[in-house]
Amino acid sequence: MSIVIVGGHDRMVTQYKKICKNYNHKAKVFTHMSADLNKQMGSPDLFILFTSTVSHKMVKCAVEEAKRSSAQVIRCHTSSSNALTDILENVG
Repeated sequence: MSIVIVGGHDRMVTQYKKICKNYNHKAKVFTHMSADLNKQMGSPDLFILFTSTVSHKMVKCAVEEAKRSSAQVIRCHTSSSNALTDILENVG
């Protein structure tokens, strides 16, 4: 499964990817808004939004891309590794 993580902390990017890899998922992580963010996201199966550390503009962009690609969106207030692990446990 391919996953796009929007938000989170810069220092956690490698941990997020490592956790996803442990569940046999590929992950892209975006912690900052870039000019062509919607083009970089691709068509993943799942969007995870860490809402406490992300701008409204990034959330809007991610939700639009999720609608376009018919992907599931999961919002989580905390951006900890435990929160990501819990999400991946429940998704499959």
